Amino acid sequence: MTGYTNILKQADIFYQITENQLEQVAGFCRENTYQLGEVIFVEGTSDDELYVIAQGEVDIQVNPGLVSDEPGHTYLPVTIATLRRGQSFGEIALVDRGLRSASALAAQNSTRLLVMQREKVIEYCQANPQFGFRLMHNLAADLALKMRNADLLIRNQLLNRQNN
Repeated sequence: MTGYTNILKQADIFYQITENQLEQVAGFCRENTYQLGEVIFVEGTSDDELYVIAQGEVDIQVNPGLVSDEPGHTYLPVTIATLRRGQSFGEIALVDRGLRSASALAAQNSTRLLVMQREKVIEYCQANPQFGFRLMHNLAADLALKMRNADLLIRNQLLNRQNN
């Protein structure tokens, strides 16, 4: 089993994926290393990569100014999640190739990420339907959890506004 396979095995999106399939996926991964504060991708840009954290942490940030109606007001990015080893991000690129809904920045020095191109993942899913079904099921569960967490964050912000 390769080092990449061990990392993928710990990722929630690869739950119940066979070792042989993980080794195949590991074969089309590449590794990138980022330093504290280094941008991985920016909200509103297009990208077609899925990321799994091998080491370190990643902050997911949104810019509240994108929905503001106050001209001239500057907003600072807000961290909505900090992800750790074994967690994935960038999944929406696999689903719809839409613009990034948030920015991702390294939250620690020497943050190592496994990076997968959408095209390679989709090709492998098409060639291996059972893998594709399991991966998409796991992605849906992961995205649902992230949406629930975002919903709680939004509700908390709304409650804070009403109480102020």
